[in-house]
Amino acid sequence: MGAWRGLRVAFILGSLFMILLIIVYWDGVGGFNLYLFPDMKHNSLQSGCSRRMTMSTVSTVQSHASSPITAHTATSSSPIEAAQILTDEEQMKEESEDERIRFPAEDMEQEARKQRIMDVCSGKDVMDFPGRTRALDQIPIRELDHLIVDDAHQIIYCYVPKVACTNWKRVLVVLSQSLISPSTGKPYTDPEAVPPDLVHNSSLHLTFAKFWRHYGSLSRHLMALKLQRYTKFLFVRDPFVRLISAFRNKFERPNEDFYRQFGSVMLRRYGNVSEDLAETAAEAFAAGIKPTFHQFISYLLDPETERKSIFNEHWRQVYRLCHPCQVKYDFIGRLETLETDSKHLLKLLKVDQFLRFPSGARNRTETSWERDWFAQIPLTKRRELYDLYKPDFELFGYPRPDGVLHR
Repeated sequence: MGAWRGLRVAFILGSLFMILLIIVYWDGVGGFNLYLFPDMKHNSLQSGCSRRMTMSTVSTVQSHASSPITAHTATSSSPIEAAQILTDEEQMKEESEDERIRFPAEDMEQEARKQRIMDVCSGKDVMDFPGRTRALDQIPIRELDHLIVDDAHQIIYCYVPKVACTNWKRVLVVLSQSLISPSTGKPYTDPEAVPPDLVHNSSLHLTFAKFWRHYGSLSRHLMALKLQRYTKFLFVRDPFVRLISAFRNKFERPNEDFYRQFGSVMLRRYGNVSEDLAETAAEAFAAGIKPTFHQFISYLLDPETERKSIFNEHWRQVYRLCHPCQVKYDFIGRLETLETDSKHLLKLLKVDQFLRFPSGARNRTETSWERDWFAQIPLTKRRELYDLYKPDFELFGYPRPDGVLHR
């Protein structure tokens, strides 16, 4: 009898312990805050964002009412709590309607951009590309390294190099307070004051690729929860213009890292340069030797390039960086409408009263440059290049560059 009573006590204590673990776990799911520099100002920033979930996110959560979390919440809520939930939902609905009144054209454009992605990903446009139909769980975690997570403000940003990503990272640094200003000894509060060369330090940003190191076997589950709850956004650009911009930035002026890893390879493979090629970019440029745009395109189209390694992030296709068929983005911005889209997005995130999008130097590469830049590229290579980047053209609604693809 004593043994049986001991077993019952052990069972009850074990059950209580498991319930405590579950409570602690679910309490932390919505906001693992790993940032190292907390500050009192953070509270004011966060309070302004506490209800910035879009109605589409609310609808998604409500549609999962049969899940254990939602069912438990519904059954355990008192009438007062239930009334408060309804009040909060009504307020969010009113705020969402206010945003639609302020940005009717922008909202319609956003819906069109999101619908286009859904159509291409579903196969309605009769177009296939690698990874279109795979599940999120099938994407290697290392390929999720561009999805930056801000738990405090429930934001997920997929950054695309050469598409204003420096300035958007500066915004996230201010929101997360992850970088201290040496002049004030406090976190930066103005994105324009954040040194642009520092924001690309990977240690400043929590990305999905780091989840395994932090959360182990819970990583995939946490990713799914955050993707369901958080506001997700990215900014895109005409694919060919982005390529021109990447080439100008990395190969038209000395860049030691890119010269050693890519430029010297292009010169040896396609430039008929002898083995005594300069070891440094400074020496090569001083001798008047540097990669051409034609050599850059040849490198991108070379099957050997793809076999050896995945494209560098500066010219990797957006569909391979941000996985739009697996991640349902709430906002798709364009560099071509950066000022309008940024203002709209900051309002949706409820942070426009605390900061402004940096108005720094704008990348000057324009679509009108395409014909001149591709003039020396053989027509067959132009068409091969279009096929390589066609998914990005289709997914994000950029017109086929017929002026480049036809003589």
